[in-house]
Amino acid sequence: MATLSEHRVWDRTTRIFHWVNVLAILVLIACGVALLNAGSLGATNDGKILLKTVHVYAGYVFAVNLAWRLIWAFIGGPYARWRNLLPFGKGYAAAFKAYMSGEKITYVGHNPLGRLAISALLIVLTVQAVTGLVLAGTDIYYPPFGGMIAEWVAAPGVDPSAILPYDRSLVDPENYKDMRAFRSTFLDTHVSNFYVILSLLILHIGAVVWTENRHEGSIISAMFNGKKTLSGTPDDTAE
Repeated sequence: MATLSEHRVWDRTTRIFHWVNVLAILVLIACGVALLNAGSLGATNDGKILLKTVHVYAGYVFAVNLAWRLIWAFIGGPYARWRNLLPFGKGYAAAFKAYMSGEKITYVGHNPLGRLAISALLIVLTVQAVTGLVLAGTDIYYPPFGGMIAEWVAAPGVDPSAILPYDRSLVDPENYKDMRAFRSTFLDTHVSNFYVILSLLILHIGAVVWTENRHEGSIISAMFNGKKTLSGTPDDTAE
């Protein structure tokens, strides 16, 4: 019978990031789906503004949380750092090949496939955060870019702070048209990336369940208590 050993892996900050990220994304998905179907749902302009406001505030939580995680990858625990997170580095290609061959290898941190998946998730989440912050300014004139957008579209002599969402009475028609054209690229990227994130999240959940059963145990519980219980000697030695 294989000997089980307990290993510390995810520090508290990493675990907090993960669950704040989960909650923020769930709220963002709910609001996003409602906004994408606002017409069929019969939402009024006030209803759309409310949905966008909740979406933006959840987006702020999401963006700040993500930014902190990216910083934490420089200063956090050994398994939270870039060198044990990105799919690069000495021996990564060989480790990936061995792992994908079905060889039973255990890892305290992310396995080679997991490193690839997490890197992809961080990229698409960053794209979503950046495009979302721009859209917050173009849709309801919220920070960090809302002030600049309001100044752009304000009619001559109008105080930009007086401009309200969905109210075009105080905007310059040509500037507003140019702003909407500028916005369209960010909106298209944001919506397309939304579906990419949904796909990756489904794959992520499926991969965690599969790996939990096939290769190594306690992946899910480790994101609560920070510890993994493994059989045999792990292939990574970040500690």
